[in-house]
Parts: sequence; C-alpha cells; structure tokens
Amino acid sequence: MATANTQPPSAVRLTQYAALDIKGADAEKFLQGQASAQVGLANGTFAPLTCFCTPKGRMLANGQLLRLGSDHFRLVLDASLADGLLTHLKKFAAFYKAELSVVGSVTFAGASEPADTLANQLDITLPDQPYTHTTSSKGTALRMPGKPRWLLMFEEDASDLVNSDDALHNEWQLADIRSGLAWLTAKQQDHFLPQMLNWEALGGISFKKGCYTGQEVVARAHFRGQVKKRLVHASINAATLPEIGESLLDDNGKTLGEVVSSAFSGKQQVELLAVMNTKVMEDNLAVYWQQQPITLYEMPYPIERLDPELIAAQLA
Repeated sequence: MATANTQPPSAVRLTQYAALDIKGADAEKFLQGQASAQVGLANGTFAPLTCFCTPKGRMLANGQLLRLGSDHFRLVLDASLADGLLTHLKKFAAFYKAELSVVGSVTFAGASEPADTLANQLDITLPDQPYTHTTSSKGTALRMPGKPRWLLMFEEDASDLVNSDDALHNEWQLADIRSGLAWLTAKQQDHFLPQMLNWEALGGISFKKGCYTGQEVVARAHFRGQVKKRLVHASINAATLPEIGESLLDDNGKTLGEVVSSAFSGKQQVELLAVMNTKVMEDNLAVYWQQQPITLYEMPYPIERLDPELIAAQLA
C-alpha cells in the first residue's frame, strides 16, 4: 500500500456542518441513553466522537459532542442529517428536562496555521490536542486530527472573517480523508454499522457504558468479530469526483465497496474514503471506479478498539 502526505487547509467557510444543541437539567442523562459516547467524558475540553443508531445498530448520524456549559451540549454533525436527527431525538426527549434545537446562527469555518487572528475574534486560545476544544461566549475552536487545523464555530455570522473558496473547501475535505475521518450524510443514513466507518478505532464507541439505542447490535458485532466491511483510504486517476454512494467494482463488475467522501489531491487525481468488503484487503483484490483502478493507502490509525475513556485519561 502507498502512503499519502497530509496538507491541511487555510481558513474557509464550511457549510456542510450543523450544530444541534441539547440543553437542560437532564441533557446528559438523555444523551447517555442515545449516543455511543460516554457522555460524561465531554467535560468542556475533550469532545468525543459519537454516533446515534437505530435499534438494529445502523448509524443515523455521527459527529462530535462538546460540552459548552454545565447543562449545555452541542453535537457537530453533517448538515444534511441535523433536522432529521432532531425530529428523531425529540421523540425520546419528551420524557426528560431537555430542549433540543438546530442552531442556524452558527458560522462554521476551517482554519490551519496561522489562525491566531480568528482565535482572537473568539477570545480564545487554540487547543493543541486533537478532539479538544476551547470555548467562549463568542464561539468555539475544535482541534481536528492530522496536522494542526481547527473547526471554528462563531455564534454569530462571521462571513467577513472567512473565505468561501472551492479550493480551500476541497483542502479541508482532503484533510478529513487523509485523517480517516468519515462524516455520515443523508445519502447513507441507516446504512452502516459504526464499525464500518472505523468508529471504534477512532474512539467513537464506548464499550464500557450502559445501554443506548442500538448498543446490543454494535457490541455483538465487536465481540463476535462480525464486521465484514471497513472504511478505507484510496486514490484514483479521475477528472471528476465520485458521488457519495457510488459503487466500487471488481474485475467481474461485482460491487466490493461504495464511496463515502472524495476530494481532489492533484490534477486528475482524487482521494477518497470508501466502505469496502474486508476481502479486498485480505486477498489483495483489484478494485475499480468507472474502470479506473483504485490504489489503497494505509490508514493513519490501527484498525482496533480505542476506548474513549483512554483518550480522556491521556488528556487529563
């Protein structure tokens, strides 16, 4: 397998994200019964990855969970999933002292070094550890994986502070791909087990917490080794980007995987994340997109369980 270099982006407006806020005296208790994360680990610094599942263990959404106040949590997720997840969660929130809302006033921006000017606008210092955040009344900076880059959340419109540039947006997407971080979208909702997006390898599943929706299926897949599809990082020679959900085929036209995200990495060069049958890696099978051969890269992390409790302890 080849090895890819990482090139983080500069500041750019990111419209693909949304903020779903959960507030109230029972906010933590409510989330604990719905999310794969150990919610108490979201302590105002550590922002654990998490997901929300159907009773059959299929992902409805994934994202990062931040604690912005003692009874105030924020889930950062793909914008195409926000309203649907809000409707879904409200069915259960009626039994708790918790209020849920999609916060449309938040401006999301991606920044790489130097980003001090933007941090000053938020009255914060930039966190230096991946999956940690700093917050003020003006907004939040969340350190993302890979080379130093931050997801910034301005509580009010900040259009004058960020760029809306396709090239910079592509660079941000490419950095996520090279970090092995896949954001679920509406096109593939209720389709994958969390492990198919390597979610347990990224610390996005706590196997030490009590029940949450879909927990039994997710745990069974882990402990019985029943995960037959995995997220992979790959590249192809192409002048256009593959669509989310497009099939990846073998020599005989049999589907072996499907695209989750893609970005340009050079002239007629595309990198992507795809959920692939594990036989592809085990048997070194040839895979194609529109008759173009695919090159697989090593993932930037081991495909093994990483407990979020361990991450939190290392950050303490």
